Amino acid sequence: MNMNAFSLKGKIAWITGASYGIGFAIAEAYAAAGATIVFNDINQELVDKGLKAYTDKGIDAKGYVCDVTNEEAVQALVKQIETEVGVIDILVNNAGIIRRIPMIEMSAAEFRKVIDVDLNAPFICAKAVIPSMIRKGHGKIINICSMMSELGRETVSAYAAAKGGLKMLTRNICSEYGEHNIQCNGIGPGYIATPQTAPLREKQPDGSRHPFDQFIIAKTPAARWGTPEDLQGPAVFLASDASNFVNGHILYVDGGILAYIGKQP
Repeated sequence: MNMNAFSLKGKIAWITGASYGIGFAIAEAYAAAGATIVFNDINQELVDKGLKAYTDKGIDAKGYVCDVTNEEAVQALVKQIETEVGVIDILVNNAGIIRRIPMIEMSAAEFRKVIDVDLNAPFICAKAVIPSMIRKGHGKIINICSMMSELGRETVSAYAAAKGGLKMLTRNICSEYGEHNIQCNGIGPGYIATPQTAPLREKQPDGSRHPFDQFIIAKTPAARWGTPEDLQGPAVFLASDASNFVNGHILYVDGGILAYIGKQP
């Protein structure tokens, strides 16, 4: 086997919302595999935070301010990237939000906001890069889905609806543009240990695990939370020539949760 198939040397990768967290970890892996990194975030403060983090890692990334729910802004950003850096080879639709609100307490406006960021924005970004990918003769689009693309849970009706829709958008991009050597796949992270989930993993005053931490460990065959680094290998695979005949697939990186019914009481 030619291991160079996993190389991203000479590729330009745009990762949305990659100032920190999962997006940053994916970008870091892409840089190590040889890609040029471009990222955006919603405001200058986050972009500056991201640029410093990349610099600290020795990565020469390009950062831009862009609201990915704004189609005109996204189209303008893609043109700017093509002028300043080059045609985008890899798009990772990573930017996303969640609102944990019981469905009957959630306003339609709050529901629409989650759908706008988590589903409409990946459509907008993919639409912006596909024409140049067609002209270039190849492209990789990776959508960050979720276990909520398959499951429901209390208080996440909008998020689950968006991520379920993103799974089907992934398959439809594959269906429409696979003949142009464009592969669109998804990654469905399990529960990942990030600063945002840290409060759910804090020890209780009596030294016991947080109840949600106990719940996740009990439901995960791997018996641990995932880390952003657990997503790096799958992300590089789906961005590389090693996955050229993988299309319309959602790769769940969840420690086995979706395969497991749970222990008998």
